[in-house]
Amino acid sequence: MVLVENERPKVLVSSTEMVSRSLDKSASGCCCRHYLDLLPFEQRVLKRSVFGDTRSIIKHAPRTRASKEKAGPGRSHTMQNGSRTTSSHATSETIHAAGGSTAVHVEVRLKPHSTASDEQVRSEVISFLTATFTTLQSETEVTDWTSSPFLSINVNRIRIAEIAASSSSSTSTAVSVTDAALQIHVYQPSSTDIIDEFSAADPNADDPDETTAAAVSELPNLSLDGIWDTLIYSDDIKPKLLNYIYTTLLFSDASVDFNLVSWNRVVLLHGPPGTGKTSLCKALAQKLAIRLSHRYSHGKLVEINSHSLFSKWFSESGKLVQRLFSMITEMVDDEEAFVVVLIDEVESLTAARSAAAQGSEPTDSIRVVNALLTQLDKLKHRKNVLIMTTSNMTDSIDNAFVDRADIKQYVGLPPAEAVYWILESCLKELMRVGLVGQVSLPKYQDVLRSQMALETDDELPAAGAESRAGEKLLEIANGCKGLSGRSLRRLPVLAHAHHIGMAQAPIDCEIWLEAMAKALHDTRKQGAITGI
Repeated sequence: MVLVENERPKVLVSSTEMVSRSLDKSASGCCCRHYLDLLPFEQRVLKRSVFGDTRSIIKHAPRTRASKEKAGPGRSHTMQNGSRTTSSHATSETIHAAGGSTAVHVEVRLKPHSTASDEQVRSEVISFLTATFTTLQSETEVTDWTSSPFLSINVNRIRIAEIAASSSSSTSTAVSVTDAALQIHVYQPSSTDIIDEFSAADPNADDPDETTAAAVSELPNLSLDGIWDTLIYSDDIKPKLLNYIYTTLLFSDASVDFNLVSWNRVVLLHGPPGTGKTSLCKALAQKLAIRLSHRYSHGKLVEINSHSLFSKWFSESGKLVQRLFSMITEMVDDEEAFVVVLIDEVESLTAARSAAAQGSEPTDSIRVVNALLTQLDKLKHRKNVLIMTTSNMTDSIDNAFVDRADIKQYVGLPPAEAVYWILESCLKELMRVGLVGQVSLPKYQDVLRSQMALETDDELPAAGAESRAGEKLLEIANGCKGLSGRSLRRLPVLAHAHHIGMAQAPIDCEIWLEAMAKALHDTRKQGAITGI
């Protein structure tokens, strides 16, 4: 049952009844948007936000399965959808501050030893944010929360993530606290990185192949924390993926007829090497484990080793694919788990069958493609699974697989602005650990405005250290055209190794920037010589 707080006395409304009301109003000629406008405020703003919980006030479960059995009343809850009791590694709740209408997602990571209840953590975070800030900025790390004794003992990290669009405004980067509907996501990842590996070989075979077919990680996972924040793109790739997941869940909950409206829960990220496709898949899996904690008690990331699914025995490869996906289906059968399946370099599994027919590919590859497509068709009816795939060579992928991908997103090389952001984040990290002298780096747009002003006014005062650092960083960013994100984040290492060496830290930021410019020149020169 769902407890909804209205202006009238509190009433209990089941999730099924909410969906029924939606369908009734749709049948009477009222579109979905108008239906949301008719809902009480608390329901309306939650349904509009990405991963907004359909509950206004609800007691949450403990963060681990082990603690679930020991938890007293109020530490677990039963949801009408499926009539199941959920225990979670992470919980989320929406708090409306002063009638706020803009959803603001705040992620709170607990320390491994913390035993504080989620409600208490959430209440303390809400009190701290509303008392400390007048404006909340998206993609911002909160740094002064240690002034609260309770938060200092129990919390490792507080981050203001996305600010979702409201009904009256577009997506923004800042919002007043009084206008914010705070969605607090509390999670406690395991302190150890436990990875299970398994083989798809037939255990009854005379000579079973023990090659690892897949590795399974529990989510949320400490090793994946923060990756999402380091991935910088010039367009809206990350929010587009989040909104896609929200849409599939919304359609599934509404029991949309698959025969009339179809989706396959498959995403294909393609583009040149080093642009962060695989990292984005893993980061999205971590994000979903945190954001969907009100629906699923835990998550799993299954990384498939594509090359292990090809057998030396004729016609055996297709059977390996079937056995692997049978294991994945067993995981998906656990309705308390959200399973993300990652197939890196998917072209090795989905080589175009036309090439095999012409003799340029082994005929066994046809069986692999057929088996994979069949398994994907079976999984698309399951709510708690997402298939993430990456490729550097989309021309080699079978058209039937490409057609099954709901999202085919190109991840290209970063433009100058994204390069500036990436290099800026590298320098800030080196400043944090004391290798680079502290200096406040200006934002990309501020540097551009400063240069435009300099071109029109020759009598401007001499630039300070901050302005000089920004101008030099912009010069380097403009010279990095054509480099991948992987190469950009390697640039500080090459700069120190080749042009700074054993100098005593911290090194002045301008010296670092000069070294990075030289390292970039070396990289370009080496590429021109070797052709790579």
